[in-house]
Amino acid sequence: MDPSSVRKKMNFEEFIEKVKPIVEEVRINGDKAVLKYEKLFDGVELKRLKIRKNEIDSAYEEVEDELIDALEIAKENIERFHMLTSVEREMKIQFEDCIMGKIYTPLEVVGAYIPGGRASYPSTALMTGVPAKIAGVEKLVACTPPNSKGKVNPLTLVACDLAGFDEIYCIGGAQAIAAMAYGTESVPKVQKIVGPGNAYVTAAKLLVAKDVAIDMPAGPSEILVIADDSANAEFIAYDCLAQLEHDPLAIAVVLTTSERIANGVKKIVFEKMGETNLVVELVKDINEAIKLSNDFAPEHLSLMCRNAEKYLEKVKNAGSVFVGDFAGVAMGDYAAGTNHVLPTSGYAKIYSGLTVESFMKSITFQQLTPETLKRIGNAVIKLAEAEGLKYHAESIKIRLIHSKNS
Repeated sequence: MDPSSVRKKMNFEEFIEKVKPIVEEVRINGDKAVLKYEKLFDGVELKRLKIRKNEIDSAYEEVEDELIDALEIAKENIERFHMLTSVEREMKIQFEDCIMGKIYTPLEVVGAYIPGGRASYPSTALMTGVPAKIAGVEKLVACTPPNSKGKVNPLTLVACDLAGFDEIYCIGGAQAIAAMAYGTESVPKVQKIVGPGNAYVTAAKLLVAKDVAIDMPAGPSEILVIADDSANAEFIAYDCLAQLEHDPLAIAVVLTTSERIANGVKKIVFEKMGETNLVVELVKDINEAIKLSNDFAPEHLSLMCRNAEKYLEKVKNAGSVFVGDFAGVAMGDYAAGTNHVLPTSGYAKIYSGLTVESFMKSITFQQLTPETLKRIGNAVIKLAEAEGLKYHAESIKIRLIHSKNS
């Protein structure tokens, strides 16, 4: 079985054609176009796009204390993990006659899309905002869709505030992506857009990627579970249900060595959700399952087998891996500390999930000495002359002459 065959192929070209006029109109007409499309797609007439501070303050009054506490616990864990796993801001390497290194600098303005169509995802505000602030982003902007009353979910506003967003805008869909990519009278132009979204949001991100950086293309949520006869069928089934409830196009794949586990998972999922995009297949051993998983490159990979941790080093392609029976995927989705903004649709073969480094860029440097010049200068001259770049070679020759005379 090829797990990739269960994926519903997303024809982003089709969606790109649909969002192209929206993006172009927002690029040209700014707020006017954004307001037009908010009325058309979200059915609301907005008087303004930016959320005011008093609206954020009011949101805290509307949200239960227990939920705010839960957000703060999640934030603390996300912050801890991302701080401990981020790179050193400056790396210097001392060679025998020179110093070379790399400096990481944060992007200045970043935009995050916080979904709010089929459901609101305040957790995404934490997953995008916390690592951006750790990176040192100066201005962090969020766009999130309004509800039928033209308001943003209060819990999302609280999450954005806790995560450190500097500005929040009540905008959804392709018009939000275009507003952040090109700037409007209200929304600042950003350097990079991050965060998940539906097919229209993803298509808009792909369309503007020629003008602004994006984190990754994204498709429907997915999970692949590798299990042997020691696994708990209920745990597997509910992890699958958790991903399948995201979207009608979400996918769950279970590769197991146990017929008992296979039948148990199928029975529970069917009882709870009926016909779904669930595929359960028997494999001869865990190594075969790992090979199939690496080919599939799942967004979420769950290892529920004996000595699960020993198979971690064999995993080559996955957004995030959940090791053992008690590493429920929902833990990572919310509060374990790792990021839930992950590559889907097989993009884990070439993309990574969101990290602190996603909000930074690196600059290399070299501090050379006359000794370095003597050691490699002639090699540089030879290569420059071979490429026909006369003044590249001359720029080194003149230094060699000077160093001999000094």
